[in-house]
Amino acid sequence: MIKKGTWVEIEEVVLTPEHRAKNIPEETKSTPLKCWVRGNCLSDCEIGSEVQVETIVGRVVRGKVVEVEPGYYHSFGKYIKEMEYICKQSRKILKE
Repeated sequence: MIKKGTWVEIEEVVLTPEHRAKNIPEETKSTPLKCWVRGNCLSDCEIGSEVQVETIVGRVVRGKVVEVEPGYYHSFGKYIKEMEYICKQSRKILKE
């Protein structure tokens, strides 16, 4: 059981397939538009259950619990050799 007040990540369906825009690719049209929100759960819950969370800024959102105490994992990706040249070239241009 996940206790009230625990930091969780929820999945919220923003648009169902029938409410998606008509001019998007066919494979996209057939799937719901989802977002993931993090906040403190407002009641006891379980993974996969619907719960309301309060975000850091005080917004209350309802969705399905997908993770308990999620972390932050940031990356700018792997090294790209071409970026080294672009960096040197842009510095040269800015000096001119």
